[in-house]
Parts: sequence; C-alpha cells; structure tokens
Amino acid sequence: MDIKTLTASLSVSPQISPEDVQSIKDKGFRSIICNRPDGEGVDQPSFDEIAAAAKKLELETRYIPIVGGKVADEDAEIFDNALNELPGPTLAYCRSGTRSATLWSLAKAEVMGVADILAATKSAGYDMGGVVRRIVNGGKTPTNRADATYDVVIVGAGAAGIAAASSLQSRKSGLEIAIIDPADIHYYQPGWTMVGGGIFDAPDTAKTMGSLIPRGVHWIKAAVAAFEPHDNAVVLDGCRVVRYARLIVCPGLKLDWHRVEGLVETLGKNGVTSNYRYDLAPYTWELVKSMNEGRAIFTQPPMPIKCAGAPQKAMYLSGDAWSRRNVLKDIDIQFNNAGGVLFGVKDYVPALEKYVEKYDASLNFFHNLVAVDGAAKKAWFDVSKPDTPVERVEMEFDMMHVCPPQAAPDFIRVSPLADAAGWVDVDQATLRHKTYDNVWSLGDVMNAPNAKTAAAARIQAPIVAENLIADIEGRAPVAQYNGYGSCPLTVERGKIVLAEFGYGGTMLPSFPRFLIDGTKPSRAAWFLKEKMLPPIYWKAMLRGREWMAKPEKIATS
Repeated sequence: MDIKTLTASLSVSPQISPEDVQSIKDKGFRSIICNRPDGEGVDQPSFDEIAAAAKKLELETRYIPIVGGKVADEDAEIFDNALNELPGPTLAYCRSGTRSATLWSLAKAEVMGVADILAATKSAGYDMGGVVRRIVNGGKTPTNRADATYDVVIVGAGAAGIAAASSLQSRKSGLEIAIIDPADIHYYQPGWTMVGGGIFDAPDTAKTMGSLIPRGVHWIKAAVAAFEPHDNAVVLDGCRVVRYARLIVCPGLKLDWHRVEGLVETLGKNGVTSNYRYDLAPYTWELVKSMNEGRAIFTQPPMPIKCAGAPQKAMYLSGDAWSRRNVLKDIDIQFNNAGGVLFGVKDYVPALEKYVEKYDASLNFFHNLVAVDGAAKKAWFDVSKPDTPVERVEMEFDMMHVCPPQAAPDFIRVSPLADAAGWVDVDQATLRHKTYDNVWSLGDVMNAPNAKTAAAARIQAPIVAENLIADIEGRAPVAQYNGYGSCPLTVERGKIVLAEFGYGGTMLPSFPRFLIDGTKPSRAAWFLKEKMLPPIYWKAMLRGREWMAKPEKIATS
C-alpha cells in the first residue's frame, strides 16, 4: 500500500486488496471509501470483497464510484457528505488515488484556500492542475469562459513588474500588456531602512499604484490563484481567466511572520518592530529615540531573504543614533543571525566588522528566532552550530528588530512554475523558465542565486525585456544576467559601505574606485542612497529609463 496523507482525517491511496484491510485498521483508520468502479481492471477486487473484509474488522465503508476523468460537481458533494458521516480518519482509494484526491480538493474548495489545497495534494504526489479552475470557483465547474487575452501578462506590480512593463514598451510599442496585482499602493521598500533610522518619512516611500502603471498597460486589480502554463493561462480569484502569449512572473516574496511563534501578536508594541513593514518602520525610530539603556536584539533568519543587509543596517543606524546621544555605553546590542557569517561577500566584511566593534555589538551566529513573548520581553532562538545538537536559548530584550522568515508566495510555491524549493525555476543567465519557453521571471521570486534586491530587479528588467522581444521576433535570447545586486550598507548616518556583487560573490562596482570604493564607508555612497536612488527609482527605473542598466549581450561565436 502507498498511503498518502492529505489531512489528519483523510488519506488516499491506489487500489487496495482485502488482505490490506487489517493493516489499514492497524494504522488507525476507521472507515474506507472506494472511488473506483467495479470491473475497471481485470485484476481489481470488487468493492463487496473490500467491504466484507472491513466489516469483519468493524470498519465502515462507502462506495462512491467515479469514472476516470469524470468527477462531477455532485460527486464532490457526495464525497464531502460521506466524510462528514463516516468515523475518521478515513482512507479513500481508486486506481491511483488521483480521483480520491480530486474529490477532496473540490469538496474543500469553499472552506480551504486554493494554495493550501494544492500544497496538500502536491505533497502527497497528486497534480490538481487539471481542476484548479474548479477549485478556485468553489469546487464548481466554471460557466464563464470569456477570457481576456494579451501579448504579455505580468504577474506583480512591484519594482520588477512595472520596470519590466516599461522596458518592454520602450522597445516595442503596440504590445498588449497587462499587469496583474491587487494592491492599491506601491512602496519604495529600500527606503524603509532610512525610515527606521529617522532619515526618511514613511509617506515619501509610497505612491498610488494607479499613478505608476505605465500608460497603455492594462491593470488587472486582482489576485492570482493559480497558473495553467500548458494552456497559457493565469487563473484569478473568482475563477476569471487571463490568457497570454508570453508571461512574466514577478510577485515578490512572502514575509512569513507567522513562522515565529508569538511574533504577530506583538509586532508594533512591547518594543518589537521591523523595518520590513511600512507601518512598523516608524516604530523602529520611535524605539531608538526613546531607548537610553537596556538590550536591543537585531535578528536575521535563514536565507534567502530580500536585501540580506537590511537586518544589520537597522543595527548600525540604531547604534549610530545611540552613539550620538552618548547612551551607547548603556545599551547591549545583540545581532542574532541564523547564518554563519556577517555578510556573504567577504570583501565587505572587514569594514563592517569595524562598525560592529565601534557599536560594541555581540555577533551571535547560527541563532534563529523561533518564538517571542512580547509582554514578558523574552525571545527564544534555536542555535544550530555545525556538528552540534540544536540548542534553544532564551534572551531578554528591551527592544527587538525582527527580520521575518521569507518564502515564495503560496500560489507560486504550489504552481507548475516552481522548483522543489518553491521558487520560479529559471535559467540564471537568460531568466527564462527552464520548462516553459514563453515564461520569464525576475525579482525576488525566481531561483537564480543572486541577492534579492531592488538593484537586482533594476538590472534584470531590461534583460527580460530584451529576451522576450527577441523571442517574439523568432530569435534566441540576446541578453544575459550576471547576478548583479547591490546592498548599500548604512553603517552610520552619512556613510555607507556600497556592496555591489554578482554570481559567486564577484565584485561588480558601478563607479571608479576614486569616486566610491565599495569596500570602505563612503559619504558619496550615502549621497547616492539618500538623494539619488529614490528619484532614480521613481522617475527612471519604473519608467523604462535604464540608467546604468544596459543589458549585457550574450557573446556569439
């Protein structure tokens, strides 16, 4: 038997035999549902044989036969009723288990999220792509097939999505482009570190989405529920379907606050804050301004995360503020990093270590935040040092800046576009999907091994645009991505260590060393971050003006 668990109350399996029933009972099941019609296979035991064996062992049974590929809406309702009536846990079976998994998916469509259903069935080894529209439609067969169609559909209207749309328009006018995103507000997220440091005001990092969508681009204000790449379709919440000739996927990533026990309940109060949220970054500065003594913890979760330098940027700017007020000597700074190094590119570490020393911060590597009790001002970390058993340690705090665990969005993770880790699976040079030739991805959601930063998206957008246009014209990819990313590390107010690097940690400086030496703290880099990058973001990157972002051509022999 190959039993797969969908929920605590239901598992599914391929065809069982009367001899298997004893083992099924021993595993704790109290009922069995047969979803395979008798006589479908020559070596198939009948339902009556299974039911007789089950009766002897006091297991209840139900016969709900389904012809392969023909699960009707009413079948799912009958299946759901059976689950409610039979004692659980229940084992449902058919020839392979797929019909049983399909029945469950449709039966639970009104009470469970699409991503949760797809995640459960995918984990069990069953692909529900063929019924995803029905799941999105509450388990019912959709009747509205009047789908919109575009030359290019872009999922996500963040930095990557809007920049990609603008770069496409600048290269080929007349394209019918649609951007799908439910958000009303677009945020300049790189500015939130500066908000938390008292340099920027939060409202200056936000604009209405409608003011930024490029003119001529259709904005579909909706959430994506699922992808059907074999049919060149995106399924929206409410079961609307958008078709495309080519697709760009860039919805960003998911901040998984719930993965830390107790964190959601205490965010924004009890001294617990985060610059990773627009509404919390001002609270960071409030805490820093009011703190005169005590312990301040800054956390960093396991990779990958967006802007890996952001957790320590908060530490440096806080330390600088306390130093300027002459209270630093009374503040115990702890930097708890789930990783084993201060920064992933070694060339920049010496300069950063000097600031760690300046602020007398303790570096606690392999410390991963797992729980918080805000009212008690306590946090717990799992310490996972190499070749050492995991140890849970408790730390008290007066202020704690949290960088949340991060993952691909649920609708990406369970889609056919994802790799085994849940990220969109692309060729790291061309940013084209490895399986679907008319799909590209950029920004935080794809799996190329680069830093997830807005600076990376700025370089990626023209590359995707170049390669997509080449595909329209019947040509091979013409531009390649070298992994460029940038992390302006705000080590003190007025100085930045400008880390710029590509694949493999290769340094990729944008400026001559006499202007900005990225390995050293620089006032010029601070001027770039504070005065130049925001207008470059709003007025150049999002409008297709590719300043210092010319795509690198693929060498031809």
